[in-house]
Amino acid sequence: MSYFKIKKTSEKIPLFLLGLASTFLTSLPVKAAEKLLFTYGPLKLSVKVESLELFAKDGTINEDLRQYLNRISPEDQAKFRESLTKKINIDGVKVSRFFNTEMGESILLRLGKGITLQGGTNGGIALRGAIIQSALDPSGLTLLNVLKKYPTDLQIQGELVMGAADYGKKVIKATNTLVEEMRNWTAEEAVTNPATDYNKLADIRKTGQYQVKKERWQLTDKSRNRSFYVDVFVPQAVTNNIPVIVFSHGLGSSPDDYAENLKHTASYGFLVAAPQHIGSDATYFKEMFEGLNKNIFDRDEFINRPKDISFVIDELERRNQGEFQGKLNLKNIGLSGHSFGGYTVLAVAGATIDFDYLQQSCDRLYSGFNPAILLQCRALELPRENYNFRDPRVSAVFAGNPVNRFIFGEKGISKINIPVMLGSGSDDPATPPAFEQAVPFIWLNTPNKYWALIEGQAHVNFNEIDGGIKEALDSTLNFTFPPQDLISSYVKGITLAFFEVHLNNNQNYRPYLQSSYAEYLSENKEFKLSFITSNSSDKLKTEIDKFRRENNIK
Repeated sequence: MSYFKIKKTSEKIPLFLLGLASTFLTSLPVKAAEKLLFTYGPLKLSVKVESLELFAKDGTINEDLRQYLNRISPEDQAKFRESLTKKINIDGVKVSRFFNTEMGESILLRLGKGITLQGGTNGGIALRGAIIQSALDPSGLTLLNVLKKYPTDLQIQGELVMGAADYGKKVIKATNTLVEEMRNWTAEEAVTNPATDYNKLADIRKTGQYQVKKERWQLTDKSRNRSFYVDVFVPQAVTNNIPVIVFSHGLGSSPDDYAENLKHTASYGFLVAAPQHIGSDATYFKEMFEGLNKNIFDRDEFINRPKDISFVIDELERRNQGEFQGKLNLKNIGLSGHSFGGYTVLAVAGATIDFDYLQQSCDRLYSGFNPAILLQCRALELPRENYNFRDPRVSAVFAGNPVNRFIFGEKGISKINIPVMLGSGSDDPATPPAFEQAVPFIWLNTPNKYWALIEGQAHVNFNEIDGGIKEALDSTLNFTFPPQDLISSYVKGITLAFFEVHLNNNQNYRPYLQSSYAEYLSENKEFKLSFITSNSSDKLKTEIDKFRRENNIK
């Protein structure tokens, strides 16, 4: 279960998109690009593609290229030469199908604004063809190959591209500043926490006292014509008042991917139910790559996912009258979710969709630097109704790496009035914390709010993702991950403490739900856990406002 080096972590966001950037095209272009034209206002510069090819081959700098490369150091020349021929291992058929989805086409159109046909026409479709032809070429997908296979002379819109580069630097700076300040605020809060010798307390990262039985229920919601399974982790020998948590998995995943941590929570006496979300799970994702589904997820998942959660709670109420003999506590239910599941549980907690804010956010020029917004923008396809998924039976929510900021906005997030914990990873390229968790944490009005950030965590366990995607990312990015068991241990400890305190009102777990515990867990660790509460919310807001002023961000 992967919810969550202070390095230039956000550099991975644009590189992540580049690693996915290709699609399938069977026909070759009639004409290939002969030159690359760079425009910046009235300034126009050009270089022949064959000059770049010669330089990449043996380092020759001809007259055409000399006027540009003579202005940079030999070290930068070497890096540029390497970038021209760096190979990205990618399956052209899979990515072709990805770019035929709504999200894929959105990425192409965004890229095509800066990389255009000569004359300024959006170059997204031409870029798609060039990328896939390069991927199918024996020499592989490289920048040079893409340039050679672009169907016309390629034009770089300098103002847009340079603006994007500047924005990217600000994203990197924002993330590094956030990680540093989160460490500082954790230390400041820890000083004010009651003195605790954690070496004398139970280690709640270890398995609890109860044996756990896993069951799989097959459910059908006839009102929606929707059938799905639910993995249920049932603690054994608990006599009564069993607390309940419902878990929502992320996009393209399944309950199985999170079984270790779900079982851990159950071993402390919680019943944990994890439904399959059939329109956005691993099966649906796989079928998209096989050409059976048009999109990565069904648009109606924004509606169906929250309804799945409430339907599972309804089923638990029904079974509580029978097989559970009234032992389940269904008046104070906890929710936990990851990524798209983070959206799901926050919606059930009371957050509502703000279509106006979402539309404005999706229309922003450089919004594509946040991959999570591409998912959220699909909600604009929904009928503009006042959706309300709040389930009053839910009393506390943990959202790990949640997709949430732009679909809810301040208006939607601020409606949550129950305890919330957000979880983030500093190296998350899919839901970057500077975009998706920092501002929503401020927007939360509940006094019982917490934010945990794990340094080095990158949204998912990359060792378990689809082999083809992993190969592409490995060939593009240079990730250094913390050990997965370290990430898991952090998550096990803080989430258990959160639910013990806010579902069971078990104050014996209060010492684990504070910054001093995060400092204890992080001691002598390269990848640290930061943990703040509402006490640091004003400091976070001040830092964000300051960063925006100093970096001219509106």
